Amino acid sequence: MSKEIEDHRLFNQSGNEPFADILAQHVSRRDVMRGGLSVAAASMLSFGGAAQALASNGSQKTPLTLAFEAVRGSHTDAVVVPDGYVAQVLVPWGTPLNQNDSWQPDQPMTPERQAASVGMHHDGMAGFALDADNASRRFVLALNNEYIDQTALWAPQGGPTNADEGERPAEESRTEINAHGVTIVEVEKDANGQWAHVPGSRYNRRFTSATEMDLAGPVAGSDYVKTRFSPAGTQTRGTNNNCGNGVTPWGTYIACEENWPNVFVNTGERFQDDARIGIPTERGRYAWETSAGDASEENDEFARFNITPRGERAEDDYRNEARTFGYQVEIDPYSDARAVKRTALGRFRHEGCWLGKLEAGQPIVYYSGHDARNEYVYKYVSDAAWDPADANRPGEAYDRLSIGHKYLDNGTLYVARFHADGSGEWLPLTPEAETRDGRTLAAALGLEENDLAGVIINTCDAADLLGATPMDRPEWASVDPASGEVYLTLTNNSQRIAEDSQPTYTNDGERLEQVGVGYDLAPTNAANPRANNEAGHIIRWRESRLPDAFRWEIFVFGAAEDDADNPSGLNEMNQFASPDGLWFDERGEGQGILWIQTDNGYEGVAEYTNDQLLAVVPRALDDISGTGPVVNSSNQQQLKRFAVGPNGCEVTGIFATPDKTALFINIQHPSNWPADGNELVQDATVAASGDVRPRASTVVIQKRDGGPVGV
Repeated sequence: MSKEIEDHRLFNQSGNEPFADILAQHVSRRDVMRGGLSVAAASMLSFGGAAQALASNGSQKTPLTLAFEAVRGSHTDAVVVPDGYVAQVLVPWGTPLNQNDSWQPDQPMTPERQAASVGMHHDGMAGFALDADNASRRFVLALNNEYIDQTALWAPQGGPTNADEGERPAEESRTEINAHGVTIVEVEKDANGQWAHVPGSRYNRRFTSATEMDLAGPVAGSDYVKTRFSPAGTQTRGTNNNCGNGVTPWGTYIACEENWPNVFVNTGERFQDDARIGIPTERGRYAWETSAGDASEENDEFARFNITPRGERAEDDYRNEARTFGYQVEIDPYSDARAVKRTALGRFRHEGCWLGKLEAGQPIVYYSGHDARNEYVYKYVSDAAWDPADANRPGEAYDRLSIGHKYLDNGTLYVARFHADGSGEWLPLTPEAETRDGRTLAAALGLEENDLAGVIINTCDAADLLGATPMDRPEWASVDPASGEVYLTLTNNSQRIAEDSQPTYTNDGERLEQVGVGYDLAPTNAANPRANNEAGHIIRWRESRLPDAFRWEIFVFGAAEDDADNPSGLNEMNQFASPDGLWFDERGEGQGILWIQTDNGYEGVAEYTNDQLLAVVPRALDDISGTGPVVNSSNQQQLKRFAVGPNGCEVTGIFATPDKTALFINIQHPSNWPADGNELVQDATVAASGDVRPRASTVVIQKRDGGPVGV
């Protein structure tokens, strides 16, 4: 989640033991985390976790060495990369997807034009090969467009109309709705090594906050999601605030709905789940609901954002519209099939959808964090065992979403509890699960005995009731496909208070057992090094052979170089804070690079550098002794800053081509970049000479000699 749209309200008012408390009691468990586990090799599918899980093996070699000089911090309107590297802009906001369209620096945006152009504020992304032979030169890029910059979007007219009060013009609301969602676009590299999109490609298309989508899994067809638009409760319109992403072994893309609650409003009495998740009560973030009643409105396109009950039954209004959001959205990038929201993976503010270790004959596993202070980490385990015959066949036309139905519509959702001794357990979110006070989860939530759909709708309250561990804003995760180790960024948490303080709760709650409430302020103890955790940290865990169990440890703490609280011993060349994006870049033979991206608001680091991209080889750290985090003063020099973004930005989204010669990242919400307002493809390392209309963009980083990135 970008700090630009972070919701600082707290919705978890539960009394579960804060993760900060646990950190104070237990920092490192490397003795039980070492070693590798092999997985079966298979063919490349997509660029990211699914491909790596299929292609890796567990053999152990001499650790990789990062072969670049760390870059210094930067405060410029340009991307900074190491010597010997180049970086170019690719598919910035507004790039036309159709042939014969162009971009101008003062380009006015209309609903129609935005629906046929790359959306705003790039975030999670992945590449999908069109054929195995050319997978590193030509592929389909799937790209999240998380939210919008109204100032940049409406720059030609001097800004948005009635952004803070009054009725929004229908055409502006439609345009903003179409700037959100997901972009699918074909890209290719020319003979000179420069990348560009392919205008008019049959793969190019947009999913916006107005695109019709199917609901699937336990919630689909239930009374919880029946609306005036879909009385049967099987469809909805749009996907919103898609932050992190996922990929599947069968070749589909998963867009993760994160800060979706803020586009809705309920001015009446909220459902308990709407209160717990934080639906606004006065005005939506962009006030699209105020365009309702415009003469041009079609099929309640704006009215649906006001979920205040108005009719006699759910089918008469949009009281359930928000319940059709908060899911993992599966998209087939190869076809024009309708996207599907997979409700079995839970309903909350999904930061991502990270594929676990993939093994034939074993269930499919996905991890996801709820990106908010004092929220939780989840795991989905499919009922169906993975069949390698379902692996993606790049570029071929067949029904991939039916394979998604096989693995993603029937399974069990779990939430994590971390113990101070380095162990952890996964708690099943099922109607019959036992809460801490001995009730069934269904009874505690006020549901019918076997109401799995109700548990999913109330995912956050269900996690509270089972006693999950509240975390410091769980964001991106990534899995080492050889060892199965899972890495997770915990960005920050300013809502940790002193150990002798009493927790407070949202929505005027008084105790955990109340539904619709969550943590506001969560206490720690005197020994906890991360009260008011401004700099964040990264943890990792490995699943245990015991059922529903895992072992965990702290991987690295963020900090400024001169902080008294700097457990990882960071210095000028690797100091960072607020880790956000994360990717384990598998490099074969059981080895890989962990790439770390930041979305920093901590002044101690921000005064030195803009947001950044760092790299470390975890395998090179395994034999380092110490009692602190895995990255510590004895080995921190192996964590190196690889790139720095332009002023005002967040660095996010990451993957590489299969041959590892091109690394793709996203630059979100820059303040004055890219330099040339006319061009779609340009040098990302050039600073603007004056003011430009900022455009979020993908950036491609390559070695000048054409070799693999980083090594």
